[in-house]
Amino acid sequence: MRLYAQTPARRIRQVLADLSAAALIYAAVKLALAVHDAIERLADPGRKAESAGNSLSDGLADAGDAASKVPFVGGQLKKPLRSAAEAGTGLADAGRSLQDTVGHVATLTTVALIVIPVVFVLLLWLPLRLRWIRRSAVTQRLAADPGGADLLALRVLTGSQRELAALPTPPGGLADAWRRGDKQVIADLAAIGLRQAGLRA
Repeated sequence: MRLYAQTPARRIRQVLADLSAAALIYAAVKLALAVHDAIERLADPGRKAESAGNSLSDGLADAGDAASKVPFVGGQLKKPLRSAAEAGTGLADAGRSLQDTVGHVATLTTVALIVIPVVFVLLLWLPLRLRWIRRSAVTQRLAADPGGADLLALRVLTGSQRELAALPTPPGGLADAWRRGDKQVIADLAAIGLRQAGLRA
């Protein structure tokens, strides 16, 4: 199985197409990761809110514990401080929730920004590459088989006539020479068929 053509012009086009596809996929991944980082920065207020809420909750809980030791009124002082500590916990929970939401949005956006361009590039590039690989393998096998040169020559005769103008035209024309089994004409036509597939005779 041949991955690249033997003819220089087609091989250069294939290498450039492969490099372009790889570059586009790399650029899509880099862009997606940059967008992910930018979205993740939106979670900073959530981290600050969580930190502030935890600090407030811990501080008020400690104050409540200390106030409970005050004789006679300790129990009454502890209740509002405990309530305030729970409000601090709520603030911390809200901060965590914001971080989770931003994290989910960042992940989904990153996946979309990677998958959509990569699928688009693969749908444009991969079928053409696989088709050429399959076609070149079939053409090589055909050229190696007995009588394969005749079939390649026939394929060239029934295809585009542009390259046939360069061949010397025998009496009766190329088709007549092919029907007669003219070995030189068949070899020339088969070489064109191989060249069209990006292969050398």
